[in-house]
Amino acid sequence: MTVDDRKPARPGRDLTTGPIASTLLIFALPVLGSNVLQSLNGSVNAVFVGRFLGETALAATSNANLVLFLLLGTMFGIGMAATILVAQSFGARNIAEAKRVVGTSAAFFFLLSAIFAICGWIFVDRILGLLGTPQDALPLAREYLRIIFVAVPAMSLLSFVMTILRGAGDSRTPFIFMAVAVVLDIALNPLLITGAGPFPELGIAGSAMSTLIGQSVSVVAILILLYARSHPLALRGADLALLRPDPRLLKVIVLKGIPMGLQMIVISVSALMLMGLVNSYGSHTAAAYGVAAQLWTYIQMPALAIGAAVSSMAAQNVGARRWDRIGQITRSGIGFNLVLTGALVAILFLFDRPVLGLFLAESPAAIDTAVHINNLASWSFILFGVTIVIFATVRATGAVMPPLIVLAISLLVIRTGFAYGSQSWLGTDALWWSFPVGSICSLALALAYFRFGRWRSVHMLDAERPAAGEPPDTGLGVPRERAFIEGD
Repeated sequence: MTVDDRKPARPGRDLTTGPIASTLLIFALPVLGSNVLQSLNGSVNAVFVGRFLGETALAATSNANLVLFLLLGTMFGIGMAATILVAQSFGARNIAEAKRVVGTSAAFFFLLSAIFAICGWIFVDRILGLLGTPQDALPLAREYLRIIFVAVPAMSLLSFVMTILRGAGDSRTPFIFMAVAVVLDIALNPLLITGAGPFPELGIAGSAMSTLIGQSVSVVAILILLYARSHPLALRGADLALLRPDPRLLKVIVLKGIPMGLQMIVISVSALMLMGLVNSYGSHTAAAYGVAAQLWTYIQMPALAIGAAVSSMAAQNVGARRWDRIGQITRSGIGFNLVLTGALVAILFLFDRPVLGLFLAESPAAIDTAVHINNLASWSFILFGVTIVIFATVRATGAVMPPLIVLAISLLVIRTGFAYGSQSWLGTDALWWSFPVGSICSLALALAYFRFGRWRSVHMLDAERPAAGEPPDTGLGVPRERAFIEGD
């Protein structure tokens, strides 16, 4: 290790010093902006599909997007593990280690996404069949999803680069290039669907093609910028050899990334199982549920943004061995989450009907159904947002299995079981009430583990442990990985 390798070169924000609450909020705002843009992208695309192609096409995209979330969730853990390693390395001012993490994880991440894209293209009919996609929506869902599978490597790589930059303390650059992807997608969507001007008329495939173009242009542009700026994590020259995976780092990324990725898969599988129930009630209910779910993405954005910001901040402080700051990071994160998520729930409760009308303008009955769904289920995301924060806390020390177990119990067993078992006396309302039931269960279990579990003694540092009596404070963070795993 040379002296230069450990210089405190910091292209992003230093999250290990200064006031915690304001630093956390400033860092979180671009993350929230990125989440807003992503959700706005999906919502606007749904508006175009619903208005130009109808309710059946909207149901098709709802089914296809659940499959996409499942695929991206599978790779989520790998990206998260790499991000925390980068954040801890930056906190420790160890840029050489951060580069090794980027090289190993980037090669593995891209290969994995390519495999998923190829397999998804080949088995698209089987996937949609397992989902129980309505027969009238099946051809459109197939056409849409095949192009989305082509876009998966670009989408995955863009997501990976953005999360790595956030781990390095830079949340502004990811926001800018997410905006590039979203603007291109939204601008091209109606043109490619309808064939306006010189553009070909592609129908539902045009919606997917606009996503492919937007994601591809954005990921190429952000990579060009990073190399033009000579970003410390941009691999060039001799550093390109780091793209050959380091078994030592790959072991950490995989062993800790898989449980985190499985958490996303648990969420996805639960959503897919519920979607299967929704589909059994026909395209009308499926479209109403799909639009309500679009609104729920906005409700969850503050929790996800604050969680991502807390993750980077806590991981950098772990790398810098600033355990004294993690408790306040926890309190600040939970407070911001409760205020912002609660405000959005209230706003959507008051204005959901006119907003839903944007998607279902010619389906008054579907609007009524979507409003009913939203009223029963939306408030539960306040509770689930707190659970997200608690999970980030315990994963911060490397305890990645308990959150996975809690999610599996609360979503796959409790929520899905309630939805299936209560239909005889609640009818379709059993599906919507399953969200509060699952959220209450997950929060109760998460609080119990947070209070009584051994997550404070789990760590992944390859250096010495903190001195006795200085365990991680009851703080909020993200899955934190270092070179070796010494406990789980």
